[in-house]
Amino acid sequence: MLEVSNLGVRYGRHVALEGISTQISKGEICVILGANGAGKSSLLGAIAGLVGKESGSRVVMNGKDVSGLEAHLIVEEGIALVPEGRGIFGDFTVAENLRIGAHASRAKANAAKTLAFVYDLFPRLAEREEQLAQTMSGGEQQMVAIGRALMSKPDILMLDEPSLGLSPLLSKNLFKSLATIAAEGIGILLVEQNARLSLKTADRGYLIETGRIVGEGAAAELLHDPTVERAYLGGASASAVR
Repeated sequence: MLEVSNLGVRYGRHVALEGISTQISKGEICVILGANGAGKSSLLGAIAGLVGKESGSRVVMNGKDVSGLEAHLIVEEGIALVPEGRGIFGDFTVAENLRIGAHASRAKANAAKTLAFVYDLFPRLAEREEQLAQTMSGGEQQMVAIGRALMSKPDILMLDEPSLGLSPLLSKNLFKSLATIAAEGIGILLVEQNARLSLKTADRGYLIETGRIVGEGAAAELLHDPTVERAYLGGASASAVR
């Protein structure tokens, strides 16, 4: 289980996050909603050790305080992040990208089994394992990014805007894949622009405004919550919440 308490992030004088507390269990899908600049990406980055945290912030993974660990050590504790923009190595093949993901010590013993799961989840990657990642479509590159994160054998998978730039059909297929991943016991924490689709897939959700959690609950409840509907689901841009 991932437990976050009193998490704060500051960029100079700007307070990006303040007093954030949440928890994600294995096999659970939780979505973070909020407008641009609300602090959603900062939350994922802080958990992953890529963004500095304010004093008093705590990130606990499976009972171990990982708040002060460097990013690569947090991966070793079972937390993997798929960043916005995917962050894959374009000059490397699909297979090479996936092998890099299995570099963590926790992943090496089961690398072959995990790779088989990734290829079963995304058959296109098996078909194109020798193709350079930069020559693939956006949807295929997202498969590579998720596959690489899965190769680290995470207990918690975090994704920042996974459907960004994808067609509605590809987005729908992506979320089906996330449900399959969760069914394997991996907890998923995602920031997502498509509020409606993500809430239909997730178990729970949080609403962040100006760095604070202002709403939380079961995804089905948030889908029909007046505040969420008005701010994120009611207008023409409702499916492009970020």
